[in-house]
Amino acid sequence: MTDSPAHPVPTLNIANVLTTLRILLVPVFIWLLLADNAEHGLFRWLAVVVFAVAIYTDKLDGDLARSRGLITNFGKIADPIADKLLIGSALILLSVLGELPWWITVVILVRELGITLLRFVVIKYGVMPASRGGKLKTVLQTLAIFLYLLPLGTWLGEWAVWIAFSVMLVAVLVTVVTGVDYVLKAVRLRAGARPEAGK
Repeated sequence: MTDSPAHPVPTLNIANVLTTLRILLVPVFIWLLLADNAEHGLFRWLAVVVFAVAIYTDKLDGDLARSRGLITNFGKIADPIADKLLIGSALILLSVLGELPWWITVVILVRELGITLLRFVVIKYGVMPASRGGKLKTVLQTLAIFLYLLPLGTWLGEWAVWIAFSVMLVAVLVTVVTGVDYVLKAVRLRAGARPEAGK
């Protein structure tokens, strides 16, 4: 008697639903931040709340996927894309509002878009899941953006802005280093798949 095959994990599951919800929250976040127009009023605080909720769904969907065995190829691809949409829109809008230097936004976005494209290029050789370094990068970027979004400078003065800027610089450094690491992993993944392709 043979063992029954393991049931495939359905793409439509709670973890992937939360990932999709995070993507849908991005335009809401953008609208609120633009509606505030750097006035640091009610819309700014609402944008902070939406950003925090979206980030929490990132942790929640990951925990659920691991604890309930809901890891799918869709989740492996859609989860980092959702993160990049949220973080990318926040960086661009902060730069548009004159609160974040454009060079920081450009460096991070070039790295993020480049690695995302790289994932699709090598997907026929295998899926590259997020590494620990990549997760640390996301945490640092999220913390830095959250500090920038909070209108603390209005009450706490210039030092609050410098704290946010310092955290952002560390995030940029980790972003670049992990980007190089992903490129090396992609090269090894493709090189390791070549013998299989020739069979």
